[in-house]
Amino acid sequence: MSDARERVREHLLEHSVRRGDFILKSGRASTWFIDSKKTICAPEVMVDLATLILERLPDDATAIGGLTMGADGATFITAGVGATRGRNLNAFSVRKEVKDHGAGGRIAGVLVPGDRVVITEDTVTRGTSLIEAAHVVRDYGAEVIMLFAVVDRGGTVSAMAAEEGIAFDALFTSQDLGFTNEEM
Repeated sequence: MSDARERVREHLLEHSVRRGDFILKSGRASTWFIDSKKTICAPEVMVDLATLILERLPDDATAIGGLTMGADGATFITAGVGATRGRNLNAFSVRKEVKDHGAGGRIAGVLVPGDRVVITEDTVTRGTSLIEAAHVVRDYGAEVIMLFAVVDRGGTVSAMAAEEGIAFDALFTSQDLGFTNEEM
């Protein structure tokens, strides 16, 4: 494991993971919860995290984004760090609903029809937010080439992505964080 990966993993475990009894967004009960934004937004690991994400993105990706709020942190730090390294990625958020004033629409930020897009999310279990964002981006006229999560709890996202014909990758799995499938 690279030093950057280990620093991010340790930060997730120390600052983002909580143990107890939780009901996840998916409705499932779990003995652990992860608020990965506590790591994604932490200045001491932001550059490490963005570097790790950039290493996993397809070379032909031209944009990164996803459903707000879950995607925003990883999206914007990755695009920002990428820009300092000559890797320019348009960055955007997908609103949860159509904005009824101003220019309207669900896309906020920079997304151009024809962009080759990586849809990202902080933590996923089922992957419904990733798929929803992918549909909005496709309807906008961009091509979704990958779904990407900082943490995959091990739900159904891989199968859902395959049904959509989209590659899926995650920086960390629940097993990387020391959890078994029974603890989901």
